[in-house]
Amino acid sequence: MSTTLTSKGQITIPKQIRDALNLAPGCSVDFAVNSEGEVVIHKVGAQPDRKPDRFEAARGKADIKWRTDDLMALLRGEG
Repeated sequence: MSTTLTSKGQITIPKQIRDALNLAPGCSVDFAVNSEGEVVIHKVGAQPDRKPDRFEAARGKADIKWRTDDLMALLRGEG
């Protein structure tokens, strides 16, 4: 897999590599060149603390089983 270097010296790490290293936005990475001249990338430490996504925080918390029609009627102000 290949990627293109920008004029600012930046690259996009391919998704397959990001997934394999469990990289997410804000993660630090370390680059090295081994004795064979190959570039090696390592994830550095733990992911920085980040505020939970507002939807992540609410996911799975509802204890009411809404039917779609009932929810849409409520949101539309019907009934």
